[in-house]
Amino acid sequence: MLMEGFAGFMALLSLAFTLFSGFALVDAAVRREDAYRAADKQTKTFWLVILGLAFVVSLIFGILSFLPIIGLIATIVYMVDVRPALRQISGPRRRGGSSSDGPYGPWNGGR
Repeated sequence: MLMEGFAGFMALLSLAFTLFSGFALVDAAVRREDAYRAADKQTKTFWLVILGLAFVVSLIFGILSFLPIIGLIATIVYMVDVRPALRQISGPRRRGGSSSDGPYGPWNGGR
């Protein structure tokens, strides 16, 4: 009974890591290439390869293996260090509105 609970917990943990690395991979893919250079981080291709490997490894191996732990560390580094720097450079992605919109509505240039 205890081992079944542990196996279920590890399966949920493995699923959570797979979703986490998948989210990081998609987030890295939609960011602009020049934002990586402007933030003085590695290139977009570098992060796509690293996060893609982390995603594939999380699908293939269990969470207690050595490779998924390395992938988890790389994913955490991206989410904690690179992603906030990219968001600061390019700003959060917004839906709709104009590029001249400010936080309180459209900017009219002091008119």
